[in-house]
Amino acid sequence: MSVTAVPLQPTRRSYVVLLWLGIVIAIAIAVWLAFHGTSAARAKVGSNEQFLAWNAKQPGVKTTADGLEYKVLTPGKGDDHPTDQDISLINYSGSLRDGTVFDASKQPTPLPVAGSIKGFSEGLKLMTKGAKYRFWIKPDLGYGAQGTGPIPPDSLLVFDVELVDFLPQSVIQQQMQMQQMMQGGGAPGGAGAPGASGQ
Repeated sequence: MSVTAVPLQPTRRSYVVLLWLGIVIAIAIAVWLAFHGTSAARAKVGSNEQFLAWNAKQPGVKTTADGLEYKVLTPGKGDDHPTDQDISLINYSGSLRDGTVFDASKQPTPLPVAGSIKGFSEGLKLMTKGAKYRFWIKPDLGYGAQGTGPIPPDSLLVFDVELVDFLPQSVIQQQMQMQQMMQGGGAPGGAGAPGASGQ
């Protein structure tokens, strides 16, 4: 039994060049995906420092001198920012790095700007009325090694915050005093006035 060899036609040089070019491009894409794809995955399961280093390079994320990372989701209006002497009115949602929500407002909530964890207060002072920001608060700007309630020790916190409004604390105190006076008799020094004995 004889086998007759069928001669192969020579491959055109342009096909060989295209084949090698395709192989080189595929290798380059694989290397890029391996480096960038795994860096995101490593950051998401790695330490807080690894995550923050990766997150700081994401589009739109800024970092303050203290290490608070934030992103403007919706710009606010005007140039006025809250200070430590103000009370803010905010909508917010707070979660851990894994997405577990530990707190969220159901309606606009008043909060003294200076009455919160350091990173949250710092973030509020960056905002203007109507702004929506996302904060990534490292543990030493949050609850640190002790944690609190549903927040484990050394947790990186993620907050989405909308600054509805803010007013000086002195204005709010005056309004509260006026309401107390109107409810308690109307005249300063009356039964409802602060410091009155009621006797």
